[in-house]
Amino acid sequence: ANRNKAKLGVEHVEFRQGQIEDLPVENDSVDVIISNCVINLSPDKTAVFREAFRVLKPGGRLAVSDMVTRGKFTAQERDDMSAWAGCITGAEDVAEMATWMREAGFTQVAIQKKEDLSLNLADVAPHMGPAEIFSARITAVKPQ
Repeated sequence: ANRNKAKLGVEHVEFRQGQIEDLPVENDSVDVIISNCVINLSPDKTAVFREAFRVLKPGGRLAVSDMVTRGKFTAQERDDMSAWAGCITGAEDVAEMATWMREAGFTQVAIQKKEDLSLNLADVAPHMGPAEIFSARITAVKPQ
């Protein structure tokens, strides 16, 4: 990543490695957080949103593309490691996710359905229950 950054002459970008629940970034120091299919892999999604809120500057934006559901998976389904690895059972109910984001302090929370994956679920995990699973565009703002 740093080689590409240097090759392109980009100066206002920095790459750091860390855990999504404990970012190696100072409070109120980030303009935008972009996450693509990472949050559903975290076992503590409320910690993810609290941490995002902590590091964003006032007015900062969160932009996420991830899997969400309408409905819940059973405990047995959640314990299926192949479904976790397939980014299925880490997905949370869309209403709960919006609540967690607001509880973390975010405003202007918006979750837009991108692609319904329920029809493909039988191919990936035929034993899974009736939860509707879909890819979503999720955005939020840290108030000024």
